[in-house]
Amino acid sequence: MTPDDSASTTPTPTATPPSDLTEGQVADLFAGMNEVIRAGEEMRRLRAETIQLLAGAGWTQDRLARLAGMSQPAVSKQVSRPRATDAAELSLDRDDTPWLEGRLWGLAEELSEALDDTAHCSRSVRALTRGRKRFTPQNVDALRRLVEADLRERATELPGAYRAAYDGIARGLDVRDARGGTADTGPTDAGPASAHRALARRIERIRLRNTD
Repeated sequence: MTPDDSASTTPTPTATPPSDLTEGQVADLFAGMNEVIRAGEEMRRLRAETIQLLAGAGWTQDRLARLAGMSQPAVSKQVSRPRATDAAELSLDRDDTPWLEGRLWGLAEELSEALDDTAHCSRSVRALTRGRKRFTPQNVDALRRLVEADLRERATELPGAYRAAYDGIARGLDVRDARGGTADTGPTDAGPASAHRALARRIERIRLRNTD
């Protein structure tokens, strides 16, 4: 056997994956990566819609540029970008399905944190946040039941604003269901359902944290 033959038969070392990671932990790892990958374009669209929303509510472009860490011309470009239709305008209190789901998601997250991750809804919140569950009608209904149980059983530990927020969200979802609108995703011209859901989630959390 020549030296070259010997070298050609030497196995190439391969990297050994960490042996202490479970299948669930690896699934979470990839879910987190996938969320970051998907978030790129979606979050740029979400930021543009948020700028348009706040500009329409009277916030100045200079103020928005400072808060968003953007140049004033970049903000001006977002503000002046035409919308497809007037109906596509984003509202803080819209009632389409993704918006209501986002508000419910934000409420559940705040509720879970307030109860030190011991809430009935905590597990579902983690699964939604990590991308292991999607916003199907069945998962949304299940989350509603868990949030209702937390609000009922641990009312003395939670601010009254949580119940008030849930009552408003539930009314909207009930009206949607009565219309047979479980598949409603809102105006597609205003952006993807996931972007509206994410924005509603953030706004709901901000509202709850700033409620006395």
